[in-house]
Amino acid sequence: MVGSSTIAGKRVVEFAQGLGLTASLLLEESPASYTGVESDADAVEVTRSAIEDRGDMVVASAQETGLASGAADIVVGEAMLTMQGDSTKKQIIDEAARVLDADGRYLVHELCLVPDTLDDSVKTEIRKDLARPIRVNARPLTVAEWSQLFEASGFEVEATELRPMALLQPKRIIEDEGVLGVARIVGNLLRDPDARTRVLAMRKTFTTHEDRMSAVGFVLRKR
Repeated sequence: MVGSSTIAGKRVVEFAQGLGLTASLLLEESPASYTGVESDADAVEVTRSAIEDRGDMVVASAQETGLASGAADIVVGEAMLTMQGDSTKKQIIDEAARVLDADGRYLVHELCLVPDTLDDSVKTEIRKDLARPIRVNARPLTVAEWSQLFEASGFEVEATELRPMALLQPKRIIEDEGVLGVARIVGNLLRDPDARTRVLAMRKTFTTHEDRMSAVGFVLRKR
């Protein structure tokens, strides 16, 4: 959904870039500049090592980046809003709107619940099942609910794409982390029974609710 023509020559800001996988992919598309915003100082150092001198990093929250208004043509958020409560979601989306220049784009990938008509009791059940293993009050939304949230912060939905859930699937993990990264993850899980239990519980939740959960991508234009 997002190609090199979208990124090339643009000022790109990424919220919560984690360990820098998306940063490396974005930099391959020749942006005019790249700035990552991450509250975890250790993750910032990992990303700095990965991207070297090809971009900048800021230690700050996505709710309050400290960047100038209109500093970006594109803001990217990868699987971060789902894990936030409603008020924090709104703060992050508002910050994306502030940082974007006129007619800028906000590119978002998140979890969603399907279909839009899903019963509220089922939504609650899925959210509780997600919250237990990850110990965070995860709140995936339906496509309609995500759209309403973005529109309330001044965005227009240009494109939406649904894809099957692939988180914690071996093929997806290898694609995201590489063979050495997977080996490191497996080693950590073998040494940490609590983490292993939580990962297995998360995968069980995704499998149990696979017909009601999806990955969703949005291309949002700042109005």
